[in-house]
Amino acid sequence: MSLTLSLQRSMQLTPTKTATIFGSRRRSFQVYGERVARLAGALRALGMQPNERVGILALNSDRFLECVMAVWWAGGVLNPVNIRWSVPEIVYSLDDCDTRILIVDDAFAPLAPRISATARHAPLFIHADEDQTPVGMHAYEALIDAHDAVEDAGRGGDDLACIMYTGGTTGHPKGVMQSHMNLWAAAVQRLAETPILRNSTALHVVPLFHIAGLGRIVMQSIAGECQAVLPGFDARQVLEIIERDKVTDTVMVPTMIQAVLNHPDFHKFDLSSFKRLGYGASPSASVMVEQAVRLLPHVELSHAYGLTEACPVVSSSGPAHHSEAARKSGLSRSAGLPAFGVLVRIVDADGNEVPRGVVGEITARGPNIMLGYWNKPEETARALRDGWLFTGDGGYMDAEGNLFIVDRIKDMIVSGGENVYSAEVENAIAQHPAVAMCAVIGIPHEKWGEAVHAVVVRKPGTELDEEAVRAHCRKLIASYKCPKTVVFRDELPLSSAGKILKRDLREPYWPRKAAV
Repeated sequence: MSLTLSLQRSMQLTPTKTATIFGSRRRSFQVYGERVARLAGALRALGMQPNERVGILALNSDRFLECVMAVWWAGGVLNPVNIRWSVPEIVYSLDDCDTRILIVDDAFAPLAPRISATARHAPLFIHADEDQTPVGMHAYEALIDAHDAVEDAGRGGDDLACIMYTGGTTGHPKGVMQSHMNLWAAAVQRLAETPILRNSTALHVVPLFHIAGLGRIVMQSIAGECQAVLPGFDARQVLEIIERDKVTDTVMVPTMIQAVLNHPDFHKFDLSSFKRLGYGASPSASVMVEQAVRLLPHVELSHAYGLTEACPVVSSSGPAHHSEAARKSGLSRSAGLPAFGVLVRIVDADGNEVPRGVVGEITARGPNIMLGYWNKPEETARALRDGWLFTGDGGYMDAEGNLFIVDRIKDMIVSGGENVYSAEVENAIAQHPAVAMCAVIGIPHEKWGEAVHAVVVRKPGTELDEEAVRAHCRKLIASYKCPKTVVFRDELPLSSAGKILKRDLREPYWPRKAAV
């Protein structure tokens, strides 16, 4: 259950097989593995001790994959830094888990002086990119050239593998502690449900600092298959690399998939190699699913629900849940069944399991559940109770055990004493043919406490006004759930992983609540 064992296996069994693709650069498993072992030697020579943290602040690249494996090979703990963070947020994560080595690329090297000036311990910087290495940093390629390969540290099981920072309720991010077992189990659970495509090439589009990206690295490594990498999301580049490198599968969030499907040159590309498309669970993705089925009829669709604390999968929904019958019945909007090896319960505010069909908080238990939050015992105790992870997400189970996500508990809108789940309203709005994207939040209201407020992005060349949105919704959902106000924007604020940032939408209405 060591995360580096998979790389050793591929070096032994398929040394000449292509392991990584980045632009025009291709590396075999033998070369990839040797570079990892040499970089691990360099990290130790720079003073990294077993269990010490090494940070990565960089765009996606083949070097990012090497850094992930090298940190584990050397016996260290990975700290993948959110590329959208400000310098104070970056420094907080480095200080919080005492990260003394930070690997940066050209995009983030200019931040080094500010990071060094404000961090409790100025980190040692490794520059991992093509441009000339800035003064005061170690050159990535020079380190690999100058150091011999070292033996794998052989860490695994409950040894700490990664500290991945996610949003905190106190205003500071929480460091999710993931063991080798957690990440390994999550990957094997996914492989058991969806056996790998042999001789596959998986495309990394979502940011690799995110658990969706890191989880795919682990899964594809265990399978011993090729990994292609894009620095960041660009719809046309996704189409180009699928055609050029014969990509077989990828995972994206619905906003990314919509951008690819709606690209004006979509039909110009040969996508015949493409076999599987996964996406993060989104209750309002039904319109995107219908479009994907129409434009990519030969591609299997699947989606998963999870969170960083579950490394990340709690439940998954495969091709059978995307059939015509499933789409007509609404089953395709479920998050599927609990993943292999995972137990899921829906509980009330007292932690008691509720009957099927009743909305409550989703809790999960399994070998993929985190060890806890770094240096946050109180928050760990709230999230992990008697072996169960309390996710903070609202949902229900049907009679067959399919999980349906209705909202984040904190995103639920209470209007006039009625509970309104924003995801249900978003799903209704998204079905209007003129809607490209939408988000629903609660805003203050003197009479009802909160009012349902929708933010809508129109499709290019279409017309849509506030009353038309409400009239459309009244055909699909109860009147008290329909938006009381609607505003239109050219775009919605998105995270680096492509998720809508509702906190930014709330900020003008709930200045204090938006920070939660």
